[in-house]
Amino acid sequence: MRVAVVENTIISHLGQVGVALEEAGAEIIMYRPFRGEALPDMAAHDGLVVLGGEQSAVDDHIHPYLPHLAETMRKAADDGKAVLGICLGSQILARAFGGTNLLGTHREFGWHDIQLTEEGALDPVLSAAKDGFPIFQWHSDNFTLPPGAVRLARNPAVENQAFRVGRAAYGTQFHFEASTDVVGEWREKFSPLIEAMEPGWSERYPDLAISHGRAADQAGLAIARAWVNQIRT
Repeated sequence: MRVAVVENTIISHLGQVGVALEEAGAEIIMYRPFRGEALPDMAAHDGLVVLGGEQSAVDDHIHPYLPHLAETMRKAADDGKAVLGICLGSQILARAFGGTNLLGTHREFGWHDIQLTEEGALDPVLSAAKDGFPIFQWHSDNFTLPPGAVRLARNPAVENQAFRVGRAAYGTQFHFEASTDVVGEWREKFSPLIEAMEPGWSERYPDLAISHGRAADQAGLAIARAWVNQIRT
């Protein structure tokens, strides 16, 4: 099993997705197009993961690889391969299938509860987490649901928290890959940014990690394992 992972920023983590891929014995190949590296040739891979980043999904003038990444995600999905877009990755997947990217309209940070839709409760990936699970969020952009996509999860702040296109192309606005350890590292590396955005959050982090992080870790790993199970070799 060969899985391509596209990073869009210097500090990103596979987190729970990496745990699930390693459990499955997957060969993970990293691509960093934001540094000028080529995008993956999906003919040589069984699955594709696109992680988050600080740019928007339509910042083509800054990152000219973005439309090509959208095309890569769409072709892989159309070929029936397992595709996963997280946060920015979900916004690029939505773009790839005709959704509209909404910039600066849906800000969320920290652990927030997610509700499954009726379709999500029956979905082989999202149903792995119990309805009403907490999960980590860090975004200000979102998207409209692409034509033909299935909405799988929502919350009061963001109607499109997760969707599926075709057999196994998934976009999640929330960071289910971000375990408590990953969030703790982000807290350290982005301390000034977090303090400006959510004053006092870093001080509350230890209590939040106990009250929300443990359940989020369980939900995130369950979703990650369920997505990995969709990969066909």
